[in-house]
Amino acid sequence: MTLKVAIVGRPNVGKSTLFNRLTGRKLALVAPMPGLTRDRREGAFEVAGQPATLIDTAGLEDAEAGSIAERMRVQSERAIAEADIVLFVIDARVGVTPVDEMFADIARQSGHPVILVANKAEGSAGESGVYEAYSLGLGDPVAISAEHGEGIGDLHDRLETEAEALLRAGIAEAEAAEAEERPIRVAIIGRPNAGKSTLFNRLAGEERAITGPEPGLTRDAIAIDLTWGDQAFKLYDTAGLRRRARVHEEAEKLSVSDALRAIRFAEVVIVLLEADRALEKQDLHIAALAADEGRAMVIAINKWDLVRDKDAKRQEFRAEIDRLLPQIKGVPMVAISALTGRGLNQLMAQVGKAYELWNARFGTGKLNRWLSEVVDAHPPPAPGGRRLKLRYITQPGARPPRFVVFCSRPEAVPASYERYLINSLRDAFDLWGVPVRLFLRKGKNPYQED
Repeated sequence: MTLKVAIVGRPNVGKSTLFNRLTGRKLALVAPMPGLTRDRREGAFEVAGQPATLIDTAGLEDAEAGSIAERMRVQSERAIAEADIVLFVIDARVGVTPVDEMFADIARQSGHPVILVANKAEGSAGESGVYEAYSLGLGDPVAISAEHGEGIGDLHDRLETEAEALLRAGIAEAEAAEAEERPIRVAIIGRPNAGKSTLFNRLAGEERAITGPEPGLTRDAIAIDLTWGDQAFKLYDTAGLRRRARVHEEAEKLSVSDALRAIRFAEVVIVLLEADRALEKQDLHIAALAADEGRAMVIAINKWDLVRDKDAKRQEFRAEIDRLLPQIKGVPMVAISALTGRGLNQLMAQVGKAYELWNARFGTGKLNRWLSEVVDAHPPPAPGGRRLKLRYITQPGARPPRFVVFCSRPEAVPASYERYLINSLRDAFDLWGVPVRLFLRKGKNPYQED
């Protein structure tokens, strides 16, 4: 997906100067006379790490039908219609004019993201025009001087934010279309003899895997196609994962390797625990392994029919899992009986929900409102007496959800504050039970000369 960015505005507000600045080449003619640019001009540049097309347009002005100025305006309106992002430029030294107001409505009605650019804002002469620009209703203006390069880094940051949101939306549409065509891949994992094959057979509706009291009966990771409700699944039964020290036979080593491959191939993992056994180190290792692989997760507590005090047992499991596995805090936990089929509808419903959260994407505006609120509620520390600045956040990907926070000194942000941000993200966007990846990055102005 190659993004198109159109620069529009009245004549002589500095559109061609900005075009040359962003493309890094003097492709457009620049002079103090208005109306020098008459046709659309395109140039290559980069935004959000992707190649993009920048479009310089003729000045927007109210003109008589059939005149050259009117034909220039039509060309500019076409550029707005074709663009993915619109840079609406005003002259900060002149301030907002009636023509600016008229064509701001055209840009707004296009339905595309519009970034308001107050050019020629250097010095005190342009300050009042920057504040006046808010009256156009296009959000916060970016104050720049295209001629001197001031504020171009801020403009790039805004461009990158909007571009990443559009790219994510395009990826999300492609992934959604792909997801509709194929089943959700689900792997059942756990210790030997936890009841994985019994659960597999119950969901399959037939005896597809050998079951019995002897541990280690399953050696190959076998898969079936399954429809539960209206959703299609690809379900994998895996060998029990023992502690490394207890894996001796060559066949067992191969079966464990096969189970690990099934986890990596899966999208959602069902971690099967036994209600009549306390949570053990191996259970924690298995769940942590799935989390490290970035899989969505649901914990199923099998043999629930054997539990007498069900409320106490549920609270015990919940507290232990949240304490010992903070990376999947709040993971959905479903009590089942693989033997009788109890709780399986709830289990598969939670699998579907975990898959949706694993694929979840959030708008840049919503994320940055969240960031502003959590930073106000708990400001970052000031190592060495210098306050850390968290500027904005984007979500470059999902499966699992990944977020990038742009800040002044990423290396100085304490791990405790990163955990605070991740837990706040989980709470605000209901991201419980899926791994959340948070990266800290220092923004760089690609147009700044070395």
